[in-house]
Amino acid sequence: MSAFIEAASPHTMNTYGRLPIALSHGQGCRVWDVNGKPYLDALAGIAVNTLGHNHPKLVPALQDQISKIIHSCNYYHVPNQEKLAANLVELSGMTNVFFCCTGLEANEAALKLARKFGHDKGIARPKIVVYEKAFHGRSIATLSATGNKKIQEGFGPLVEGFVRVPLNDIEALKKATVDDPDVVAVFFETIQGEGGINPMRADYLRQVRDLCDQQDWLLMIDEVQCGMGRTGKWFAHQWADIVPDVMPLAKGLGSGVPIGAVVAGPKAASIFKPGNHGTTFGGNPLAMRAGVETIRIMQEDGLLGNASHVGAHLRQSLERALAGLAGVREIRGQGLMIGVELDRPSGVLTQRCADAGLLISVTADSVIRLVPPLIMSEAEADEVVALLAPQVRTFLTE
Repeated sequence: MSAFIEAASPHTMNTYGRLPIALSHGQGCRVWDVNGKPYLDALAGIAVNTLGHNHPKLVPALQDQISKIIHSCNYYHVPNQEKLAANLVELSGMTNVFFCCTGLEANEAALKLARKFGHDKGIARPKIVVYEKAFHGRSIATLSATGNKKIQEGFGPLVEGFVRVPLNDIEALKKATVDDPDVVAVFFETIQGEGGINPMRADYLRQVRDLCDQQDWLLMIDEVQCGMGRTGKWFAHQWADIVPDVMPLAKGLGSGVPIGAVVAGPKAASIFKPGNHGTTFGGNPLAMRAGVETIRIMQEDGLLGNASHVGAHLRQSLERALAGLAGVREIRGQGLMIGVELDRPSGVLTQRCADAGLLISVTADSVIRLVPPLIMSEAEADEVVALLAPQVRTFLTE
């Protein structure tokens, strides 16, 4: 019998509250740690592993790409950049794409687009409307756009030019921007991820689209976590039958290979000129192949329908398993992006569920977040509930 391997990272910066687990490998919706313990993965690397682990169609494609060329740079054309951009344009009904490496970079690019849009209109100090409980990243600009004082603390002065409003309140948005000629954009997540799985209502999304059209503002929708099929549509805002002017993407677009993208509609497609923005790693051949293959496999395997069907099954099963349990405030979300809000801080459940063989996260202190691979089956969803519900019950009765 081999010796137990302790999970430790003494030479890496202490920036994460890590569980004492080091993962070794995965297959489908399951992963194993270095000591051989199996886990059902209901987190997917935080909504990243769209196709699960060791997908039989994705892995050979990536191996093929690695054997050809991993990185060039943007001095040259990258054929799969154009192929992936064309796919995203077709799926979104938008115009063109800028590629980067992460959601933070995609959101940063969106903020730069909005500022340049304002400056091109003669606005010296452009303002962008952002939301309470939002999360857009941890760079200084995206941190400033984020609505979480706890993670902003210690990093002031923050970037100016943001107007903050509550979710799903069109009158509050109008009041905050009335007679302000410096507002240039409205920026939000269709479903807030880090903020606690908080959805924007479809009627509100349509109201904001109309207001942006009336005021000549950019509608910028952060689909980094809720996009790429997770809700059962390619992009979560499509449930409201609207099209944004700017849409940052990342996470699930590459099924685990780092990738980010900013998709622009006609109003924003020509704002950036050569020299206005750029990246070394963004759009590299490996990431682009991952994006192209991810979309191809999602289409071939019907994963949007699977996300809707299995997501509804998972949510209904959770509602049955937790019905009448004091301390469960709400079960919400769409498709395979589900939050279970409890009435108290619940961070201990990440370790307890891992001990039971289930990977989850807790966000906004008290919301259990479930964002599994989009390949999850009904049987695996039932297993999620069978593992999670007893932990929640025990925790709430302590």
